[in-house]
Amino acid sequence: MSTLLNVGKAGLARGRIELRQTFTNAQDLWAYLFPAIILTVVMVFMRNATVPGMNFSLSSRTLPSVLGMNIAFAGLVNVMQTLTSEREDGTLLRAKAIPNGMVGYLVGKIVQVSGMSLISCALVLIPGLFVTKELDLGPGAWLTLIWVILLGFLATMPIGAIAGALISNPRAIGLIMMPVMGLVAISGIFYPSSALPSWLQVIGQVFPIYWLGLGMRSALLPDAMAAAEFGNSWRQLETVAVLGIWAVIGLAVAPMLLRRMARRESGSAVAARREKAIQRVPR
Repeated sequence: MSTLLNVGKAGLARGRIELRQTFTNAQDLWAYLFPAIILTVVMVFMRNATVPGMNFSLSSRTLPSVLGMNIAFAGLVNVMQTLTSEREDGTLLRAKAIPNGMVGYLVGKIVQVSGMSLISCALVLIPGLFVTKELDLGPGAWLTLIWVILLGFLATMPIGAIAGALISNPRAIGLIMMPVMGLVAISGIFYPSSALPSWLQVIGQVFPIYWLGLGMRSALLPDAMAAAEFGNSWRQLETVAVLGIWAVIGLAVAPMLLRRMARRESGSAVAARREKAIQRVPR
């Protein structure tokens, strides 16, 4: 038990250090600011549009949906990108060489990705509050935000880890992003999905992105806005159920795949991947 506690503490320390380092890296700073700027501009242009059939700003509805999308992207995409890139550059191999190093590595990545996601959400929410004036920010809203965010991370991070364990080439992530963006389009993030064909509505509601957007809307929008959702309800029990199912599936499968990935890591495997990467660079 004491060994696991020490490993956990080391992982937390590692995560905090890596999170701090993102504030000293121009590329990471741009990754924080660019989406926030784009999304704020989008909400400004949507101020005069209203939710169909309601006298409610579409930008106010979009803001919490975008926060849910950010949580989903952090768990699904950022974890996947981190695992694939750090497997190629040998970071995972170095972690494997340390006793219980993989556990500490994963704890550190959870801290780093969670921290980056929450910072990104804050960079969207704070300017968004000046653009939109119709959000409900009472005590109940913050309690709902907390459980939606925690359950969202549980539902998406293991799935991102599964994808990262299965993808050996970081350049393949671009192909994964295409269906992910398609899911965003049908998940009601920027416009109510009720306007879509019924079969697309069903597909969108299978995946966590839709439910994270709905959960965030249930936290930050007035109760009257539930009339714009399916069943005229925030469906919080369904949100817990669907995200919980994804969390159970991910937590059951991810450890097995991560252990298999770690067993296959070796100096020769890293060298081979580096050689392939060098050959792909134009000369």
